[in-house]
Amino acid sequence: MGRAARSPRAQWTLAAVSAAEAIFFPIPPDPMLLAMGLACPARVFRYAAITVVASVLGGVAGYCIGAFFMDAVGWPLIHALGIARHYDTVQAWYTAYDAWAVVVAGLTPVPYKLCTLTAGAFGVRFWVFVAASVIGRGVRFFAVAALVYWWGERARQLVEQRLNWIVSIGVLVVIMAAVAFGVLR
Repeated sequence: MGRAARSPRAQWTLAAVSAAEAIFFPIPPDPMLLAMGLACPARVFRYAAITVVASVLGGVAGYCIGAFFMDAVGWPLIHALGIARHYDTVQAWYTAYDAWAVVVAGLTPVPYKLCTLTAGAFGVRFWVFVAASVIGRGVRFFAVAALVYWWGERARQLVEQRLNWIVSIGVLVVIMAAVAFGVLR
């Protein structure tokens, strides 16, 4: 994996996986980001930036599918991926929290692809969606990069064993900060 992670094509593959995961691909880009970062720690923040940009661009495609093709493409995709069970939860989040729902979905195990499709379908303002996606995905992927940069191989073990726990703490910190600054409605 080390040599493959150092290949020039690896960055393009990381971008493709990141964009596809935001629409339909079931595997998140975190493991690939982790492997590439461990293979070349000096470039891990570059890889995180590639992951964020590609994920947000994929999210924009998902948003457009939700806004313009939800019945023809969005719903069949949601059902094919087996994520329809999260639909009502995501809808309630948008009703209650608007952009913060996108930030949280960008950070948590709730499928980001469902967030992208439904944000378009529910009419979340486009610029709000993009900004919230950059924040949520940025925090998530740059946190992985920081772990790799500072802790190296120990970061891989930590992420593999405790990713959901780490993400949950991160979400709580974001929510507490939002409440503290009076941004959350």
